[in-house]
Amino acid sequence: MGSRAEGFVLELTPQQVAALEKLHSRGFQFVAFPLYASYVGVRKGNCATLLAPVEGGGMRVFGEPCFLVDGNLSVRVKRHGQALYVWKQESLAVTPEREDELRRFSAEVRELLGS
Repeated sequence: MGSRAEGFVLELTPQQVAALEKLHSRGFQFVAFPLYASYVGVRKGNCATLLAPVEGGGMRVFGEPCFLVDGNLSVRVKRHGQALYVWKQESLAVTPEREDELRRFSAEVRELLGS
């Protein structure tokens, strides 16, 4: 299985494909994030993360899972005392509901990847 973005092909082992199939069977979708063509993007609900192949098989979370803002990976920042998820000029307030969704997403990804 290969993922192709701007001439880049990500070659995956059968073990890595199996890990991705496990995520897909639990409702995760694969998403292309052009700035991160060498990683596999996965999302569920309003959350997403990047996955990196592990030498010898398997996948691991690259960076930190995040809340999607306008369909894009965001960063969490604090502005004027308010916590926000930000992507470019767009932002969403960090709420307990969004934090809970992100926490559940992160735990499920890590559990399914065995990490």
